[in-house]
Amino acid sequence: MNFFATVMWTATPVLYDFGFFQLTWYGLFFMSGFVFGSFIIAHIYRTEKVAAKWVDALIPYMLFGTVLGARLGHCLFYDWDYYSQHPMEIFFVFPWAGLASHGAIIGILLAIWLFSRRHRFDYLWLLDRMAIVAAVGCACIRLGNLMNSEIIGQPTHVPWAFVFPRATGHLQTPTFPAPPGAVLVQRHLELGGQKLELLSPGQWHTASWQMAVPRHPTQIYESLFCVFLFLLLFGLWKKYQEKTPRGLLFGLFVTLEFSFRVGVEFLKEDQVAFEKSLLLNMGQLLSLPLIALGLWVVLRAGKWRGNPYGYAPREVDSTFMLSSESQPT
Repeated sequence: MNFFATVMWTATPVLYDFGFFQLTWYGLFFMSGFVFGSFIIAHIYRTEKVAAKWVDALIPYMLFGTVLGARLGHCLFYDWDYYSQHPMEIFFVFPWAGLASHGAIIGILLAIWLFSRRHRFDYLWLLDRMAIVAAVGCACIRLGNLMNSEIIGQPTHVPWAFVFPRATGHLQTPTFPAPPGAVLVQRHLELGGQKLELLSPGQWHTASWQMAVPRHPTQIYESLFCVFLFLLLFGLWKKYQEKTPRGLLFGLFVTLEFSFRVGVEFLKEDQVAFEKSLLLNMGQLLSLPLIALGLWVVLRAGKWRGNPYGYAPREVDSTFMLSSESQPT
């Protein structure tokens, strides 16, 4: 018996329209990553006797680094021809238009480096703990991409395929016979957005109709992999805690996350037109140096002489002081 069936994904990106402001699913999932992450990092700090005040101090760095890095990454890596001519639009982040995950990673690395220098945290110690949080954030963001019907996969016949009628940039000219599960799509522009009308391929239609075919739900693939990464990294931290080899968690996160990214990109549609002429697309090319960095850090994990575990400001006698045993060596 086949327990799977093609999923017709017609979810609207807007959770609620206030008139003057739209609450989107993407925005909700984006911020959920920070909310869940703050609870996780607070638990880690509490367990390792790091002052709770550092959670609130770190969040603005993470939020600013993520949003700014993701926006600049999209503009520089994917659409520089346009934004070089319209530089002011680089700052038009909301409503969550044009963000790139590789840019977000670079922004986060810089934000954590600034935080570490200012507050005397060991850089790799903090990166190890934030890698656990990053896995949760990536899982949430990919669910936001699913709600937007974006970053979709290529056509497929797998029984768990999704049909994305709202992914209007990837609709096809109707064919006969139509692939199983395909639907015909007619867009009607209305005030505040668009309305979709769907038909089965066997029904009468005019030339203005387009066809949505079953595709890989690559957003779900990536989200589930990030859940696996979270469980792996949190499990390793739970085992070692303050004795976690310096760089192990961060190195594993970067290596595994972007190795998976290289693989899953083969199942995705190209995001921008120029990628069609590339052997590897932009997401894969940007992932390769991060994989190399992650492998180097994993091989070095715990081997930094005199500082195998890193350090952070610890609580001493219920005060927020840096203990002598946690001073950098």
